[in-house]
Order: sequence, then C-alpha cells, then structure tokens
Amino acid sequence: MQFMLLIYSDENSWTQAEIDECLTQSLAICDELEEAGKYISAAPLKSVSTATSLRIRNNQCEITDGPFAETREQLGGYYIIDVEHLDEAIEIAKRLPPAKKGTVEIRPIEML
Repeated sequence: MQFMLLIYSDENSWTQAEIDECLTQSLAICDELEEAGKYISAAPLKSVSTATSLRIRNNQCEITDGPFAETREQLGGYYIIDVEHLDEAIEIAKRLPPAKKGTVEIRPIEML
C-alpha cells in the first residue's frame, strides 16, 4: 500500500544548520527505504514565499502569490512510500526529523 507522508512545519523556525542536518538524516532514511524496496519518492519544497495559488470562483480564475491559507505550519516536503500497512508507515514517519519540529501527515494514496 502506498502512503504519502506530508511534512508540515513553520519554515521560519529552522536554522540553516538544522535544515542541513534534517536533509542529511532524511537522505539516509530514503536510502534505507530504497534498499528495502519501500521508497517511491521524496523531496523538500521551496519556501512558501515562492508558491502560486489558483482558485476558480464564479467561473473566474484568481491567481495569487503565496499559499492558499495563512497558517503557522506550511507544507515543506513529502515522501511517498510503499509499505504493508498504516502501522509501518507510522513507524517510518516517527523517524523523520521534521516530526520533532512540526507535523507528519500520513495519507494513503488512492490507486486509480
């Protein structure tokens, strides 16, 4: 079963040293998952300040800079994994460095 692990945190709460360490630890976890045949994809996202949001309202397209909603935590990256069940996805999510500063949302992927 495939799951997407969505990484949320306040991007302004990370120092450059913390970002570097997070990336190092995250890449090591990705390597382990790949060796076990459980890795599909993972990537950090650029800053929320680079986002563009699109909405269709009353048949009119509205495009704005920035995220859709003002929140304290922003979507900062993702992992896609292929594991047996939710409990295994939770165990992987617990190991991710951003879980210590933010939130890891675990969502099953609907296979079409």
